[in-house]
Amino acid sequence: MSYDTVAESYADLLQDALATAPYERGVLALFADLVRAGGAGPVADIGCGPGRITAHLHSLGVDAFGIDLSPAMIDRARRDHPGLRFAMGSMTDLSLADSSAAGVLAWFSLIHVPDDEVPAVLGQFHRVLRPSGVLLLGFHVGNGRRLKTEGYGGHPMKVCVHRRPPERVSAWLRDAGFAVEAQVLHQRDESTQGAFLFARRQP
Repeated sequence: MSYDTVAESYADLLQDALATAPYERGVLALFADLVRAGGAGPVADIGCGPGRITAHLHSLGVDAFGIDLSPAMIDRARRDHPGLRFAMGSMTDLSLADSSAAGVLAWFSLIHVPDDEVPAVLGQFHRVLRPSGVLLLGFHVGNGRRLKTEGYGGHPMKVCVHRRPPERVSAWLRDAGFAVEAQVLHQRDESTQGAFLFARRQP
């Protein structure tokens, strides 16, 4: 698995990235506020990688836990954040009980899922969220996909990265039973625009 190969470099390079990302911190703070306002409860960070976002949510008072498909990423997350919960799992078949989560976060992890599989993934998010639970998606804006062959630290990788217009993702969310409440666009650098969509599971 490509992310097993780059897990250590990825974690080292990005572990302090939020310190210089005020807009991303703001989006995560709003997500945490919405979860608490809804009565709190467990929050699933799907595609958590080495756990840096999971840990940040925990620092905001959220009962966050992480799930990732990469064993090496989960190993690093457990080493870096021993007080938090991390487990291996796939977003296409989450081993979580129905209506068990107060919130679900997919922080630039849906970007590796092909278009034809996204509705099923959003269906999983809908299933595990309790009614009115909060979903936050972060993803790259654009059209099309590219094959990423070199990763963090110069290691070889082979993963597809999908860019999508927010309108398409919003339509998928509505079809999956979510109410889209807010959209934030963020120019991450000169060539990369990110989007954040806040949605709730409809009862």
